[in-house]
Amino acid sequence: MSNEGRAVEKEKIKSAYDVVIIGAGPAGMFAAYELAAGKMEILVIDMGRDIDKRSCPMKALSYCKHCAPCEIMCGVGGCGTFSDGTLNLRPDIGGDLAALTGDQTEAWELVDRVDKVFLKFGAPQTALLTEGPEVEELKRRAASVGARFIEIKQRHIGSDNAPALIGRFKQDLVDKGVDFLIETEVHDLLIEGKECKGVILSGGRVIRANYVLLSPGRRGCNWVSEMIEKHDLKARYGGIDIGVRVEVPAIIMDPVTKINRDPKFHIQSRRYDDFVRTFCTNRRGFVVKEEYEDFIATNGHSMANKESENTNFAFLVRIELTEPMENTTKYARSIAKLATTIGGGKPVLQRMGDLRRGRRSTKERLARNLVINTLKDVTPGDISMALPHRIVMDIIEGLETLNEIIPGVASDSTLLYAPEVKFYAMHLDVDRHMETSIKNLFAAGDGAGLSRDIVNAAATGIMAAEGIMKKAGKGQDIQEEENRF
Repeated sequence: MSNEGRAVEKEKIKSAYDVVIIGAGPAGMFAAYELAAGKMEILVIDMGRDIDKRSCPMKALSYCKHCAPCEIMCGVGGCGTFSDGTLNLRPDIGGDLAALTGDQTEAWELVDRVDKVFLKFGAPQTALLTEGPEVEELKRRAASVGARFIEIKQRHIGSDNAPALIGRFKQDLVDKGVDFLIETEVHDLLIEGKECKGVILSGGRVIRANYVLLSPGRRGCNWVSEMIEKHDLKARYGGIDIGVRVEVPAIIMDPVTKINRDPKFHIQSRRYDDFVRTFCTNRRGFVVKEEYEDFIATNGHSMANKESENTNFAFLVRIELTEPMENTTKYARSIAKLATTIGGGKPVLQRMGDLRRGRRSTKERLARNLVINTLKDVTPGDISMALPHRIVMDIIEGLETLNEIIPGVASDSTLLYAPEVKFYAMHLDVDRHMETSIKNLFAAGDGAGLSRDIVNAAATGIMAAEGIMKKAGKGQDIQEEENRF
């Protein structure tokens, strides 16, 4: 869309809507998709750029330009747009839909509905299944060392194909009358007498709405926390995941990623009895950097049409806090800030062998290393200077356990990037229909602490849309509407 096109789009924005959706990630877009079937007037607001304008400069420059907002983290499609593009088709991976719905069957039905929408807009028809002797053997090997392999039906879109799919998705919403207000920040919620009446934009403009959906995605975690405190929203602190992005030769991981493209291994550490897991595996992919307000983090993506010689995955330790401090987000941010300081504003990169020996990695050691780092904008260093001792010990022990399942994954040449932090924000208290403690304010997705991946975020968006429709008294059976397509 041209600058002129964006200006026209902003000019047509009305002063009042049936529903205002904050965030154009999977939660917000799937909610808009369901609500559009109910003939409601909908506005989707996002601080980032449109899908056809999102492009990280690091592709060409190999270093971060510190875009504000970050092109990877913000914009139509959400931060998952430039991730691996793998759909994990289970309700208990990336969240717990059964806990939200109160019914296991309904949770699986939601996953199926999300999958059908992705297929409609161009996701590949073929999916990686989870049956057969290879899967059984992998589960057996994991169990033999006290770990667990989670079998998941997966569908891989690819980072390079995701923008086109999202573009088709967004165009379908526009064709159905959904308005988009992009490159615009929501400053505050309009709350009058414990009831949400709309939103206040950063420039002071007020847009009124009968219902507001809070779904700003992972990038909006901090802002959601501010809204919780300012408006006394009922919420609780959840766990946080902190660790590293691991990069190994693809040939090491190929026997596993050919069975399951994004394999999930769960490990309980022996020393501290902490929960450690693999997450977001990118087969023959690339490590990327994420920009937050006051720190950096790492992530990974893989493409359908371009490959590297490496495979990368997140290796994360679950952190739960009680008293005297329960604020896991604040704790994780403090760790990420320290890592950013140690790395001079760049991720810290260390060889596994150097970490074992208690020495920092240097440019010279990395130049001789068998594994060549796909992310170049890094600082060779020592992650034990950046992450707490307990987390470092969990990472070393966990990778050595994983090495017994996947030989070579914990070799001296394995690369570790820090920090990798998964922010799930505070968990907003919602009812079965995703309504918060403030009347007519609904919530969905990662930024509200209600999901941790694309599929679960999308499913919570559907649930919130159904809750809004029910409250609006539309009497519209959205499932029947879906079956028309």
